[in-house]
Amino acid sequence: MGGHLLTRNCLLLIMLIFCVDCQNKTMEQKSYPSLTELPMEVTEFNGTLYATCEVRPVPNLPPNQPEIYGQVLFKQAYPHGTLQVAVNLRGLSDGKQQAHAIHVHRFGDLSDGCITAGPHYNPVAVDHPGHPGDLGNFAFRDGRIRQLLRVPGGTLFGGRSMLGRAVVVHEKEDDMGLGPDEESKRSGNAGKRIAGCVIGLSSPSLWEKTVEPSWEDVESRQ
Repeated sequence: MGGHLLTRNCLLLIMLIFCVDCQNKTMEQKSYPSLTELPMEVTEFNGTLYATCEVRPVPNLPPNQPEIYGQVLFKQAYPHGTLQVAVNLRGLSDGKQQAHAIHVHRFGDLSDGCITAGPHYNPVAVDHPGHPGDLGNFAFRDGRIRQLLRVPGGTLFGGRSMLGRAVVVHEKEDDMGLGPDEESKRSGNAGKRIAGCVIGLSSPSLWEKTVEPSWEDVESRQ
């Protein structure tokens, strides 16, 4: 009788271990999609995705606003690496110290300037500046911005990917949600949208030839 009980308990223990193992594998499969569900660039570039956004001034830019050109570049190692964003812009004349807010907006639709890019990209419905694309304020130095950011809340992978969305440069500084009105919690009262672009996949070459070790490396101002 004792032997049968011991055998039964052993079988139950084996079944329990097997079930836990199956659950862990199922969770891993959910967390780590198969290669067939990922862009082919993931395997081609050793598990890293790269993206670029070619910034241009909006049509009918007001005469008192700078014509801003350049790129915003993205890099992220699969699956859970921190998103890196390199801001490489030009267009502000020397002597002007106005900082400009830069945000990721929901839609990659620039058919009517940047107005059709919609609101801030806010997949988890939180107040500004907690959106994954709230990159912060950037001041030009010698007419340029060259800055590297780490954006823990952003991603190029999965359902919350920034791919296909828009980067927008605003005329003013972001008040970082500290303003007196509700708009502060939506957009930071950053003013008109004066330049923008749509985020799309790229090869590593643009990042490699553009981003230099001397660039200031900071964490996103979230």
